Amino acid sequence: MTDPTDDSPGVSLTPGPVPASEPGSGPGSGPGSVSGVVTDHDRGIHGYHHEKQEHLKRLRRIEGQIRGLQRMVDEDVYCIDILTQVSASTKALQSFALQLLEEHLRHCVADAALKGGDEIDAKVKEATRAIARMLRT
Repeated sequence: MTDPTDDSPGVSLTPGPVPASEPGSGPGSGPGSVSGVVTDHDRGIHGYHHEKQEHLKRLRRIEGQIRGLQRMVDEDVYCIDILTQVSASTKALQSFALQLLEEHLRHCVADAALKGGDEIDAKVKEATRAIARMLRT
């Protein structure tokens, strides 16, 4: 079980509130619970949540690179110089995508593994498709 005050990415297993008035409430019951434990995923928290501000900062930097490409074309910069910047922007997006994929595996897929059954198979298949899309680019 992870420390509920830990802000590191991954599956956070903290006891979740279960209304006592619901039938079958209590430890080991309720949607998404594992032996009375509710994960961040059950609360609608995405895997990138803990790094959200860093991701937004990174995406703004990439956005700046794209604006720089527009400016280069507008200023009739040499083709190869523009292509060099396209390559740098592409690498930055790929790096961001890999980080997001890692967080998805640590959070969403790990959550599904805790729950077992068909959910883990669906999450692994979903991640595999995402990886395949990334490889095609």
